[in-house]
Amino acid sequence: MLITPAHPERASDAVPVAAEAARAAGVQLICTPDEHEKHREGAAEIERVPDGERPDVCLVLGGDGSILYALRRFARTGVPVFGINFGTIGFLAAVERDDLQEGLRRAFSGDYAELDLPALGVDLPVDHPVALNDVSFVRRPHGRVAELSYVIGSEEVGNVRCDGLVAATPAGSTGYNLANAGPILAWGVKGYVVSFIAPHTLAARALVVAPDDALQVMNAAGREPVEIALDGEAAGELEPGDALEIRFEESVSRLAQLPGANFYHRIREKFGKLA
Repeated sequence: MLITPAHPERASDAVPVAAEAARAAGVQLICTPDEHEKHREGAAEIERVPDGERPDVCLVLGGDGSILYALRRFARTGVPVFGINFGTIGFLAAVERDDLQEGLRRAFSGDYAELDLPALGVDLPVDHPVALNDVSFVRRPHGRVAELSYVIGSEEVGNVRCDGLVAATPAGSTGYNLANAGPILAWGVKGYVVSFIAPHTLAARALVVAPDDALQVMNAAGREPVEIALDGEAAGELEPGDALEIRFEESVSRLAQLPGANFYHRIREKFGKLA
């Protein structure tokens, strides 16, 4: 199945190339009607199928946002997501756009390794209530400063006036959490990290949480609602006085990677040498 970015022009030239590579490999490339509409003539040879189809592999021609969308969409299905980077950083991609032909060959021949990714599960009324990168709580634009606290077990660990809070998986620790000066967690680490966004105190520190410990994030009574996002996608609001529980869940999605891919090499390649 093919997935491309919300702004399809980034990958429009690659879509007919993928269709031709699939035909040459004897593979049936499919997409949803919405995806087909993005590219029209470029997707003429790609079969349209109803949303909800379960393919052998999901091919993403896009950046990390598109790859995360695919990982959430195919969470708990066992479908691997193979990303070819047509975005900016492409931390989750298996190959870069300059290697499009080689990437397509590997994707269609099954020449890749599969990495099981953990996620953060939440009880929210959305189609896919999991986050492969992070769950974020952010004050409304032009709203008052938020007052958020979090509890692990029965202990309140942090209570801070801030712009928000982020709970991130190891894969997501290089995103919003990194911008908050939170620690990078290597892929394979069992646990997650909690960090505040622009805390109004010098004492706030990020905390790495054990995988079996559930996290409760609370919005102080008398404040304003804060926006909740899963991997950057709006998922609701946390009302004043309410709390939301976040749980670490192992092996939720599968990310396709080239055999021998190294997390530490990727850190240096994408973010530069750590000082």
